[in-house]
Amino acid sequence: MILTDTAAVLSGAAVGFSLGVIGGGGSILAVPLLLYVVNVKDPHVAIGTSALAVSVNAFVNLAGHWRAGTVHWPSAVLFGLVGVIGAVAGSSAGKAVDGQKLLALFAIVMIAAGIAMLRPRSTGHWRLGPLDRTRIMRVAAFGGATGFASGFFGIGGGFLIVPGLVLATGMPILNAVGSSLFSVAIFGLATAANYALSGFVAGTVAAEFIAGGVAGGWVGTRAAVKLAPKKRALSTIFAAVIFTVAAYILVMSATSMGLD
Repeated sequence: MILTDTAAVLSGAAVGFSLGVIGGGGSILAVPLLLYVVNVKDPHVAIGTSALAVSVNAFVNLAGHWRAGTVHWPSAVLFGLVGVIGAVAGSSAGKAVDGQKLLALFAIVMIAAGIAMLRPRSTGHWRLGPLDRTRIMRVAAFGGATGFASGFFGIGGGFLIVPGLVLATGMPILNAVGSSLFSVAIFGLATAANYALSGFVAGTVAAEFIAGGVAGGWVGTRAAVKLAPKKRALSTIFAAVIFTVAAYILVMSATSMGLD
């Protein structure tokens, strides 16, 4: 029991650090950590529990990025409010899909997002001003689509939200990281509430994850600010995390479904 509790806290710290430094990777790390380190047996319980823990940790990390001035609130709020509608619909659909198949699909989407993050971006100055009409439409469109995917896969969705914000507004990745945490938090909360209605949330494990995540997030947020002059480094770190975890999930899912 002590080993399980320790594993949950340390896993939460890793998730919190990931959220703080790259604005994502929370649930894509949390789900496999819950399954293969904390030893949660049901993929749906792992997904629902991770959604709750990542949501709370995202709110904590959001406060740190807000103080650091990296959050563009007009983009963050619009993206999040439109996306949370999609998250509710997506999470309802995701509960009806076999857990291992859901994880395999999830890994494929992760790889696509990682490739998108490695594409060169403009290094020009981006002014954190009001959203114009074109950007409003693009942010809303990306928010709705990302919210559905977030809910369907039971994730906070930072690894989709960050590139979505970059593509919709042209903002630098550090601002996308900070701004994404608002959506990660409310998407995860909506998904966790939906999963909890079906009994797919382990409260004790979630609390241990959250405790570790607060500490990890504090370190990660400060690391993100220090890495700001190296925008390409943040993108590379982001993509490397995604590719590594995606490969591991594909292997484990294939083994569980008897495809090895």
